[in-house]
Amino acid sequence: MKAEDAAKKVLDTMLGHLGFTATIDLEYDEEGPCLQISTPQSEWLIGQEGDRLDDLQYLVNRLLRKHYEEAPRIKVDCAHYRRMQEDQLRQEVLKLAEKVKGSGKPFQMRPLNAYYRRLVYQALLQHPEIVAHSPEGNSRLKRITLELKS
Repeated sequence: MKAEDAAKKVLDTMLGHLGFTATIDLEYDEEGPCLQISTPQSEWLIGQEGDRLDDLQYLVNRLLRKHYEEAPRIKVDCAHYRRMQEDQLRQEVLKLAEKVKGSGKPFQMRPLNAYYRRLVYQALLQHPEIVAHSPEGNSRLKRITLELKS
């Protein structure tokens, strides 16, 4: 069994134990495999700002790595919530880069997890005159600061 199929089975089992009836489709995007959940109770699975999706994704990947050491990282999404959030973040970053470029003043973003910070850095490739950095440390959520390259 492929790792992606095993991940789908793990997620389906988890959702079943939680009392959800859902359809799970395996999709691929530029980031890799994504398990897309379709259910009438999507707001319950998404949680506040996607926190439950993050938890489900973490558990699926932990269980998957236990049996498939070389498994790709699996993204878990519901009702295309993550895709919309990612698109919104990219647009926000590009606007902030223009703002920093125009004002010359640094700007500190809201706290982001590692995945969303990586999206910020990728979006900033379109603005080589802007540098971004986040603080060192083990904190899960960190604030990225955008500023003009000196």
